[in-house]
Amino acid sequence: MPDSKLRVIIHADGLSRGNPGPAAIGATVKDGKGQLLASVSRQIGRATNNQAEYRALIAALREAVGLGAGEASIYLDSELVVRQISGRYRVKNATLKPLHNEAKELLGRLKGFTITHVPRRQNAEADKLANAAVK
Repeated sequence: MPDSKLRVIIHADGLSRGNPGPAAIGATVKDGKGQLLASVSRQIGRATNNQAEYRALIAALREAVGLGAGEASIYLDSELVVRQISGRYRVKNATLKPLHNEAKELLGRLKGFTITHVPRRQNAEADKLANAAVK
């Protein structure tokens, strides 16, 4: 059962060299005071940029759920993923549908969440983790 008192801040980023190509993800999960609770930095094989963005979000959500988070503030530099998760865009791409469904299922385990699109410079830590993994 989620700890309704634990609100986490998630920054996640995915990248692909070649789109599709070698891909990696990076993410941080922090508490409300900015204390790092978990981070992710790993290769995910061959993927498109959008697939990598979703996989980064999913990895971060798994960490947050595993920590017992009740709520999450999520920040991504992928406008597409933010708009699809928030319901503003439909998911038309067949390869993104299962990733979208998995992300929504994980989000359903939280009491609440917000998801916000931010410029890349405001997602620098997650971007750095993804870049470190792809090299």
